[in-house]
Amino acid sequence: MSIQCEVTAKQAAGAPMSVFERWLTLWVALCIVTGIALGQFFPAPFQFLGRLEVAQVNLPVGVLIWVMIIPMLMKIDFSALGQVKSHWKGIGVTLFINWAVKPFSMALLAWIFIRMVFADWLPADQLDSYVAGLILLAAAPCTAMVFVWSRLTGGDPYFTLTQVALNDAIMILAFAPIVALLLGLSSIVVPWDTLLTSVVLYILIPVGIAQLWRSVLLKQGEAKFDATLATLGHASIVALLLTLVLLFAFQGEQILRQPLIIAMLAVPILIQVFFNSSLAYWLNRAVGEKHSVACPSALIGASNFFELAVAAAISLFGFQSGAALATVVGVLIEVPVMLLVVRVVNRTRGWYEAGAHVPEN
Repeated sequence: MSIQCEVTAKQAAGAPMSVFERWLTLWVALCIVTGIALGQFFPAPFQFLGRLEVAQVNLPVGVLIWVMIIPMLMKIDFSALGQVKSHWKGIGVTLFINWAVKPFSMALLAWIFIRMVFADWLPADQLDSYVAGLILLAAAPCTAMVFVWSRLTGGDPYFTLTQVALNDAIMILAFAPIVALLLGLSSIVVPWDTLLTSVVLYILIPVGIAQLWRSVLLKQGEAKFDATLATLGHASIVALLLTLVLLFAFQGEQILRQPLIIAMLAVPILIQVFFNSSLAYWLNRAVGEKHSVACPSALIGASNFFELAVAAAISLFGFQSGAALATVVGVLIEVPVMLLVVRVVNRTRGWYEAGAHVPEN
């Protein structure tokens, strides 16, 4: 196990849930109110920001997304990929859920609820965009927040680190093809060049910068790395909140006309969270993995890398799109729903271990 991997695993095992993370839903709600109010009373500045584009990439949002994503990607140690064989059954369950079940089940749920159940209550010209946003959300497995959920369930920090590193490596190659496939099956046309540009801008380049920065900092010592990551974490929070304010400034008029849109978009997301986490949890039990492995395996399949989803939705469909709004609904419900999943897996530990027959170390 490398020193870098030891550092990250220790952080994963011991880092407490911050005030911002615990109250994320409240901050998002405040951003909704603030963004809608500013967009209604001061539309001109936001329209100016919306026009600052190069090759369909909004420059202010591009900068904010980088500030959001890079600190999270710095927590990932790709040297942990060498530990895959240690819990290959749990890794197999994680990969199956994240790449063979999650995106496709969300596409199905989006089709059922957006194009059928709620179609009469949603803006007809945004139905495809809502479906696209939900697909983008499901195609990006969670990164940083998985460390928090894993710690709250007593998850194995080395397994958590390994599955996050592996999922991020796969996401570099699989995100664009899966999104393109599912959008195509949903009869939604997206230019490949725009999709690939999003992958390069919001996955490849940030990963490269984050890993290079991580390596430089760790050579200067663990204390330097921790201090820098803490400072960047605060900047990441500010960038996320500013992005949400911008987005809701553009979405405000539509939300005011139909305030139940957010609730309707939340339904398929909630079903997907409970379905994927339950399936992953049960599969780990069926193959005999430890509870400390099953928990992070189930939780990564239930949560999303919503920063990437938001960035891709804005790049592909614009600030005022239903896709951008759908991805933000994922941010809104992330913490309370995941805390509920955490509580369930903690309370069912006895049931799990009775069936898995694997002693805890």
